[in-house]
Amino acid sequence: MAGRLEGKIAIVVGGGQTAGETIGNGKATAILFAREGAAVVVADRDAAAAEDTRAAIAAEGGRALALTADVTRADDCARIVETCVAAHGRVDVLHNNVGIGIPGGPVELSEEHWNRVVDANLKSMFLTCKHALPHMERQGSGAIVNISSLASLRCSPVPMLAYNTTKAGVNALTCTIAVQYAAKGIRANAILPGLIRTPMAVDDVVRRYGVDRDKLVHARDRAVPMQRMGEAWDVAWAAVYLASDEARYVTGVLLPVDGGLACKG
Repeated sequence: MAGRLEGKIAIVVGGGQTAGETIGNGKATAILFAREGAAVVVADRDAAAAEDTRAAIAAEGGRALALTADVTRADDCARIVETCVAAHGRVDVLHNNVGIGIPGGPVELSEEHWNRVVDANLKSMFLTCKHALPHMERQGSGAIVNISSLASLRCSPVPMLAYNTTKAGVNALTCTIAVQYAAKGIRANAILPGLIRTPMAVDDVVRRYGVDRDKLVHARDRAVPMQRMGEAWDVAWAAVYLASDEARYVTGVLLPVDGGLACKG
């Protein structure tokens, strides 16, 4: 069923991606939003990555514009929303896809790294929502889709204190907004990806820590009940559903996209 987002205006924050063999969640979501009829504002701190996503959408006949922004800064978040409204007159969908992870527990993790992860993973979503919500409230409608993580519910063998904590914060942020704005026609939901084969999850790890790619992929595949990692397109299709009017009675949901991983003991 095509055109599920026909006529909608969507902001995809983190719509570029790092280099790698596969596609990232944000880029895949921006492309699918456009394929389903939305006009997309692609925001990313990497200008070339944002432009690459815009060009991919344009090559398929879709509508998109690219913005360079650091969403840990309030003025940049305001500019994203203002640019969207100036270009299209409204903002129907806000999709927050920015996230980073730095290993370490409470003793090993530096305060600098703690602050960096908190700013990127949690403060950024607070700021984008802060600036988008007044426009959605005036419209009487809107959908926010935040990318959290299965790590918000369960811990990996490697301590990732800041990542896990901020993703749990994303869940709380999402549900709080969902309840506060439900009567105003605005929905907020979060997607909790499990082990997804993206450049950040595989290529970045290989480059940064020198691990064997084949062994890493094999281990991640075997950990999933479906015996394979998901793809960014799996996360993106979940985002399409939550952003669409098909989910008009769905708000405050924390949706795992994980091949059954959350069900394992």
